[in-house]
This record gives sequence, structure tokens and C-alpha cells, in this order.
Amino acid sequence: MLEVNQLIKIRRELHQIPEIGFQEHKTQAYLLSFIQKLPQDNMEVKTWKTGILVKVKGTKSSMTIAYRTDMDGLPIEEETDFDFQSQHKGFMHACGHDFHMTIALAALQAIAEQPPEHNVLFVFQPAEEGPGGAFPMLQSNEFKEWWPDLIFALHIAPELPVGTVSSKPGLLFANTSELFIDFKGKGGHAAYPHLTKDMVVAASGFVGELQTIVSRRVDPLESAVVTIGKITGGTVQNVIAENARLEGTIRTLSPDLMPIIKTEIDALKRGFEMMYDCEIRIDFGANYYQVFNREELVLAFKNIVETSEMDWKDAPAAMTGEDFGYMLRDIPGFMFWLGVDSPYGLHHSKLTANEDAIPLAAKLVEKTLRKLKPMNA
Repeated sequence: MLEVNQLIKIRRELHQIPEIGFQEHKTQAYLLSFIQKLPQDNMEVKTWKTGILVKVKGTKSSMTIAYRTDMDGLPIEEETDFDFQSQHKGFMHACGHDFHMTIALAALQAIAEQPPEHNVLFVFQPAEEGPGGAFPMLQSNEFKEWWPDLIFALHIAPELPVGTVSSKPGLLFANTSELFIDFKGKGGHAAYPHLTKDMVVAASGFVGELQTIVSRRVDPLESAVVTIGKITGGTVQNVIAENARLEGTIRTLSPDLMPIIKTEIDALKRGFEMMYDCEIRIDFGANYYQVFNREELVLAFKNIVETSEMDWKDAPAAMTGEDFGYMLRDIPGFMFWLGVDSPYGLHHSKLTANEDAIPLAAKLVEKTLRKLKPMNA
């Protein structure tokens, strides 16, 4: 296992080169450079787009256990006081993927130096934050050739203390969809509203009506959220807006509820086009499937945690989204939270995750890769 100071160095170097989905070229090169220095006798490496697959051949068994880490950063301007801030202006590892990759590299080195009986597959996946790398990676010939018997992953949790691991059987993360709505009407002088089709008014009304979908068209025993996080429209204060745009997200705890909500949004669209005599276009963007943990594997992992240096905490389901859900839909597995004790949350420009969590997590991931067994194995 890498020394703590080496782990910190890797994390900080990765932190300085955040790249968005499918543009992780520097990140891929950095990871490949590290991987090439490891023992190669039992190792095979494949690349897929900007991602990497690394297979370490086991000593006896043909079964394969996989560990997935994401690679991309976010389009966020960093506002920490680190002396190793992002060197890519306007981009930041504000979701902890620099932590995730460092932990994976440490576990990979340990496994490469001393392979277990079974095969181990390390999946370095691009584009988790968008547009989504998990689903197309699953469809690739490279992944299909090394299809694992089970897979697991982690995500940092700023609100949990260092030394804490948290997960649960069943649903952990929600189904998610992006939402982009463009309005086109007719602009004109502010003094002559009767000659125009005001898209600021139309978009504003649409935001209010969107909230009635969850409150009045969804079973109150179901869980769903429709959030508009950004509104743009118009040009100057005395011109009625010809165009407007809404950007938001849909979250549901049931995969069956997502198409119902989208159908309701489409119905609103048709009504507003008639009401405001305008054209409305809807794009549901990237969609992520729910993260659903296999109970037997979570319980086995919990036993491993309880014999480690870390503490277990039962997790609630959350409306967060993760494209790892696509992998768990097709492969038995689970995801868990890793406590990093930051006063700022995920996707925040001042996220300051505690690096003390890295060596603890690296040891736990390695131990899990060695001890975990596929169901019915």
C-alpha cells in the first residue's frame, strides 16, 4: 500500500487538473502513467474513450470482482484556500472524484503487488457528472470482454466524520433527469406589450405550474422533486423578452414515476403553447438510473467494515443521483458513503474534504476486494 504522503501527493496533483466529462485527457494520462509503473505480470489495461479498465488476474479463481471510480470534475470556479488549487480556471473537483481516484490507485497497487485468488477489475469511468459515462461504458466491447461478477464503488460524504462508512440495502440514490425548457415568442418594446408574446411571463408561469405536478398529480406516498435552478430570458429592461430558458432537474425514488412526470411536463408544454401563443421545446438531457444496493452484498460489506478501522452508520435513501446506478442495474453490487468531514457540501466551490480519510478508505477497499464474494459463490 502507498505511504500516506504519497497518497496525499497523488490526490493534490489530481485536484489541480479537473476536466469535465469525456474531456479527461490529462487525468487519463496521469492515471496511465501511474499504472504503467506497477507490476505488469498479472495485469492487463484497456482504454475506452477517456476511461481506463485495469484487470489483475487472480491466482486461482476465474470470477471477477470490480471496483469503479469516477474521473471527471465540475464546471465550478474553486474558492478554497488550498495551495494546490485547480489549475484549470472555471473547473474544480468539487465532488471528490480526486479522492475517489486516489483511493482506487492505492488499492490497485496493493492488488497488483499481491493478487488475490480471484480476478479484480478496476474501472476508471469518465463523465459521471454528465453526460453520463457508465451506461455507454457498459455497452462497450472493452467492458463486455471483462464483465465482472459483482461491482462496488464509494462516494465521499462531507457531512460524515472521517472514519465513518455509511450505506444501506435497497435504494440509496434516486432516479434523475436533467430538464431544459426553451420558450420562443415575440419580442418588442416594453410600452407595447399587446403587440408581443412575452416569454418571461410564460416561463414564470411555467415554473409555478411545474410544482403542481408533484403536489397534485403524484401519489403523496411517492417521493419526487422537480426543481428549476436557473432562469434566463430577455436582453434589456425595456424590451419584452422573445426568448426564455428554464434549467432544472427531476428526481424520483421510483423508476416508474419518472416517465409519468415527463408526460405531465409535456402536457403543460402543450397547454402553455396555446395559452401564450408561443413555441416551447423540452430536452430531458442526461438521465441516471437509481442506485439500488444488493442486500446480501451490503451485509457482507458491513461485516468487513466492522472488522476494520472504520465505523458503520446506516444510511437513509437520498435524492442525489449517480450514473453508477446503471452498473448496479446490470451487475450485482453496492455503493457506500465515505465520511470526509467537510464544512461545505458536494458541488460547493469551497469543498474541503479531509485527506485523513484517504488511507483509511484505501485499506478498506483493498480488504473488500480480497474478502467479498459474489452471491451464491
